[in-house]
Amino acid sequence: MIYFDYNATAPVMREAREAWLAITEKTGGNPSSMHQAGTRASIALADAREKLAAFLGCHPLDIIWTSGATEANNMVTHHFSKTLGAQDEVWISAIEHPCVHDSAKFYFGKRAKLIPVTHDGVVDVDWITSELADKRPGLVSVMAANNETGVIQPWREIHAICKAYEVPFFTDAVQFIGKMPLKGLGECDYVSGAAHKFGGPRGVGFLKIPHRKTITPLLHGGKQEGGRRAGTENVAIIAAMLAALEVREKQISHSQHLLRGVWRDNFERELLRTLPGASIIGANVPRLWNTVSALMPDGDRKHQWVVRLDKAGFAVSTGSACTTGKEEPSHVLAAMGVKSAQAMRVVRFSAGWETTESDWDALVKGVAKVHGEMHHGTAK
Repeated sequence: MIYFDYNATAPVMREAREAWLAITEKTGGNPSSMHQAGTRASIALADAREKLAAFLGCHPLDIIWTSGATEANNMVTHHFSKTLGAQDEVWISAIEHPCVHDSAKFYFGKRAKLIPVTHDGVVDVDWITSELADKRPGLVSVMAANNETGVIQPWREIHAICKAYEVPFFTDAVQFIGKMPLKGLGECDYVSGAAHKFGGPRGVGFLKIPHRKTITPLLHGGKQEGGRRAGTENVAIIAAMLAALEVREKQISHSQHLLRGVWRDNFERELLRTLPGASIIGANVPRLWNTVSALMPDGDRKHQWVVRLDKAGFAVSTGSACTTGKEEPSHVLAAMGVKSAQAMRVVRFSAGWETTESDWDALVKGVAKVHGEMHHGTAK
């Protein structure tokens, strides 16, 4: 099986497994305990916090460990629901991940205002600038890169605008971290990430907040994380997350050809040549080097493609793993103006650092073969 669903989850890296095992064998104490075993665990936790802060460019005390990005993102919306005024709005992009979109709607209802995006899937910066001239929301939330389309959002520009208006800015950087350079992320007020998107273990993530400000806890029952997040920290999987991130950061600095998306672009050109009527979502704007969101030819349904490619030895997806299986079209594609019938034909291919050029070549050949079977009856 050749894996092309890294945006859903990346296989755990060897370095992450080894880090987990080393901490598990040598550091078995609770980091809140006063004895030597607890002290060793506390030191390992502090070391991981310092490493992540250095990558992001923020203070170590800005970091809160969480069970993943869903918890981190809910923590942000929960906090602002408890601290903002009864009439205050939060503005979130129309293409946010469901754990931002749905939690904002849950806590704020109609006061959660959607920021529109262009047909290419880029958040409308002019809209934000225009609206801020008349009204100040309590929070602006724009993801760093979209999980379905791979479109990189202008988070740096939006953060600068929000800073000028003294509006807190939050970016869900889950798909960005481990694929693109982290420089500048730590300057944002709130940042979330999850280990399993870049080769770390599942069940661990983080939230970066301004450490000089308080945050309303989502979980209660303990004073861990400076009283900001109750629950005993899982030191081993946190260390594994940082081990994976260290490797990814080195790869990013030494792999400019991948960051330019050369293999992705070659795949797209061949796919469009092979499949008349197909098109690439967000083709005209900067995207993650690993992601292709393809609108397949008229009459093809995405689930049919996923099943057939799976049988052919390729793991691909229909979009967000958190919404796969739902009958309604993607809210991301709807926000981009993609019609419902078209959205039902979109397939996502997402590669990883371990994906080779020959894997991309094999995929496009597999797509061509499956297309022939679907349209010419060469296989039953």
